Amino acid sequence: QVQLVESGGGLVGSGGSLTLSCQASEYTSGFYVMAWYRQAPGKERELVADISKFGITKYNPAVAGRFTISRDNARPTIFLPMDRLEPEDAAVYYCRSIGTDDDSWGQGTQVIVSS
Repeated sequence: QVQLVESGGGLVGSGGSLTLSCQASEYTSGFYVMAWYRQAPGKERELVADISKFGITKYNPAVAGRFTISRDNARPTIFLPMDRLEPEDAAVYYCRSIGTDDDSWGQGTQVIVSS
């Protein structure tokens, strides 16, 4: 099974920026989709953004224009630069990879946004 390790979370003030990274145990070129999800306390896990093997992206409307998902298929890492963070963005952010026979999740990295 693919191992995914997120990093880059932390505490930031409202309007600030963070960049999350997700390092995979193998090159991302083999994954059909890579995605970021988030889960805030008391809420269901939701899709933040995903990116297909061919670079097609999809965003949660709540983050469109502020977050950018990217993948470099020659690397085992995907990124999520997040700008203009709002208190509503506070959550644990999870990386997910979907391959031919694999669907893996990372352990998550926490983002805290102070108002």
